[in-house]
Amino acid sequence: MEKILVVDDQRNMRITLAIMLRGAGYQVDEASNGDKGVELGTTGAYDLVITDLRMGSSSGIDVLRAVKKTLALTEVIVMTAYGTIESAVEAMRLGAHDYIQKPFTEQELLMKVDRALAKRRLAGQVQLLTSEFKEKYRFENIIGRSEAIRAVLGRIIRVAPTDAIVLITGESGTGKELVAKAIHANSKRADHAFVPVNCAAIAESLLESELFGHERGAFTGAVAARKGLFEEAQGGTFFFDEIAETSMQFQAKLLRLLESNEVRRVGENSPITVDARIVAATNKDLREAVAAKQFREGLSYRLHVGPFLLPPPRARQEDLPPPFPFFLDKYNKRHQKNVRPADGVLEALTKQEYPGNIREFENLIEQAVALAAGDVISIDDVVNVDGPPKRAKGARGTLASVVEAAERDAIEQALTEVDGNREKAAEALAISPTTLWRKMTRLGIQAPTAKS
Repeated sequence: MEKILVVDDQRNMRITLAIMLRGAGYQVDEASNGDKGVELGTTGAYDLVITDLRMGSSSGIDVLRAVKKTLALTEVIVMTAYGTIESAVEAMRLGAHDYIQKPFTEQELLMKVDRALAKRRLAGQVQLLTSEFKEKYRFENIIGRSEAIRAVLGRIIRVAPTDAIVLITGESGTGKELVAKAIHANSKRADHAFVPVNCAAIAESLLESELFGHERGAFTGAVAARKGLFEEAQGGTFFFDEIAETSMQFQAKLLRLLESNEVRRVGENSPITVDARIVAATNKDLREAVAAKQFREGLSYRLHVGPFLLPPPRARQEDLPPPFPFFLDKYNKRHQKNVRPADGVLEALTKQEYPGNIREFENLIEQAVALAAGDVISIDDVVNVDGPPKRAKGARGTLASVVEAAERDAIEQALTEVDGNREKAAEALAISPTTLWRKMTRLGIQAPTAKS
C-alpha cells in the first residue's frame, strides 16, 4: 500500500483529503502545519506528499525543499488557492511533481495522485535496475587472477571515471561487452542508460535509422518520427559492438558524431546534441583494417584514446578455474539441478583450448550441467571430443590471420550446408545478409552453385 502525507493547517481540508485518499486505498498520515510536515516528510518513507502552499511559520515551499533534499524520489503535489499560481510555478521549478488549485474535485485530485505515484514507481524501478547493474558489473565481478586481467582491471579503474572514448579489442567471446559494462557501472554516468548495439547484426540499410532515428516520411514505411538508439543513451554510455563491420560511408558519419556529439535523424536537417560516452569494440586489428582500406584512418585514431586488448583464455589459462563455480551455480539454477564436478574435471577443463574463448567455456559448462546423467559431472561430460579441431601447439600466426581463417572456414561450411543460400547461411552464422556479403567479398569466397 502506497503511503501519502497530507500537510495542511486547515483541519477540515486536511481531514477531507485524508478521507478521499483512504477511500481510494492509500495509507495516509496527516500533518497540521508546515513544521510538522517537514518533520514527518523527512523521516517517514512516503511515496507522495501533498502540501498546502500557504501555512504558518513553515510554508509548503519549506516542506517541498526539505522533502526533496532528504528523499529525492518522494513526489510532491502542492495545493494553491486562487491567485497564487506564481507560487505553484516556483514550487514546480524546485522539484514539485504538480500543483492543484482549490477548490478541486475528488476525481481531479485522484488523477493527479495516480500520475505522481506512477512516476514514483518508475523512478524506484530505475533506481533498482541501476543498483543491480552496478552490483553485477563492479570490478571484483570481472573474474580472473592472471597478470593480463589485473592489467585490464587497472586500466578500467583509471579510465572509468573519465569521459574518454574507449576501444576494446580482442577475439570473439573474450568478454568485451563485460568490460564495457564495468566501465559504465563504475563511471559518473552509471545512473543513466547503457545502450549496446551490435553493428554486425543490423543490415547496413537500417543501421543509420536505428542509431540516429528518422523523421516522419523520411523513407517508405517511416509513418512516424522515431528517436534513435543513440539518443536513448543521453547522459549514459553507448556501446558500439563490432564497429569494424560498418561501411566506410557509415564510418564517416560516426567520426562526425564522435567529434561533435551531434546526430541528424534521417530526413532531418537540424542536428540533435547528445551527451553520451562512447565505448566501441571489435575483434579486428583496426590498423590492419586501415591498411586494407576497410576502416577509416581518422576514425581509428579517434577511437584509440583509451584502448584495451583482451587476451584469449589460451594465453591466461590460470583464469579458467575462478569462473567455473560461477557458471556452475548459474546453470544449476537455470536447469533446476544440483550437480557437482567429479575429481579431475576442473583440471581437464583447464587443459583444453577454447577457440570460442570464455563464451565456449561457459557453453561447455551449461552443456555438462544439462546433460549430466546424475548429480556428478564426469570428465567425459566436459572433454570436448566432438568440438572443432584445436590449433596445434606451436602453430603461429597473427591474431588477424587466425580470425580470418576461422571466419573463412565458418562461412564456407555454412554456405555448403545450405546449398549456397546466403540468407540461410547468414541466419546460421547469426549475422545479417549484408555483413555476410561484405565478408565474402573481403575474403574472396564464392557461394557454391545451388543444386538442381
